[in-house]
Amino acid sequence: MAGPFAVACIQTNSGNDPAANLSAALSFAREARAAGAELIALPEVVGLIEPDFGKLIAQARDEDGHEALAALSAFASSSGVWLLVGSLTVALGGGRLANRSFLLDPEGRTVARYDKIHLFDVDLPEGKSSRESDRYEAGETAVLAQLPWGGLGMSVCYDLRFPVLYWKLAQAGADFLAVPSAFTRTTGRAHWHALLRARAIETGCYVIAPAQCGDHAGGRESYGHSLVVEPWGEIVADGGEEVGFVLAEIDPARVREARAAIPALRNARRYDPPSSLGAPE
Repeated sequence: MAGPFAVACIQTNSGNDPAANLSAALSFAREARAAGAELIALPEVVGLIEPDFGKLIAQARDEDGHEALAALSAFASSSGVWLLVGSLTVALGGGRLANRSFLLDPEGRTVARYDKIHLFDVDLPEGKSSRESDRYEAGETAVLAQLPWGGLGMSVCYDLRFPVLYWKLAQAGADFLAVPSAFTRTTGRAHWHALLRARAIETGCYVIAPAQCGDHAGGRESYGHSLVVEPWGEIVADGGEEVGFVLAEIDPARVREARAAIPALRNARRYDPPSSLGAPE
């Protein structure tokens, strides 16, 4: 495993103007690269947040013709940086979309792609509902990508609530977990920090979680607080609630240390699932 490296989490307030979204993301990415970032991570739906489904479909592009992906690839190549594109809205045809994350290498090549598996279909306490599955196709495959410093387990936002995904990624060789998100303000205040710390502690991984922040069209509200969490559960960077970026050092040796102290991945045992018992007589 290689030595320490610098990661930046970019925090944006994306809207329904793709050109403006891309300009803002690239501006912060350039600043982060100038500050020494070797891996730059962008949030979920960084290219477009559009509440109107008709307009969303009209602006969505397939992967080969995606202007934002092409521009981000050019940036990765010109700056010589690893770039995690948290997710882009990708047209699949037939009025369906993918919420797709990309990992680009310093030559701008897509070395890994991941479609969000767990879609945000919820009814929140204040009466707001979301049915992400009405627009998007769920992914079916977990993805472990390789960075120069170790394995990167890819995920997106609502995946965070399904710990088995991260456990399997860690068992497969993940040293770092990416959780690019657009967490709602309501659920973020209640659960964001706790869930990210839990995923780090459970797996002995670093967690890298760039996030959307602020108010968006259609009444959508994002929590912000892009985080980097180290394997013992300590938060080493927090982006607060404003746009910008945070920079943190990641030391892969901390992964080895945490797993040596609490070897949960090795200690895990196979067991039979619980049987269904009837009510007591």
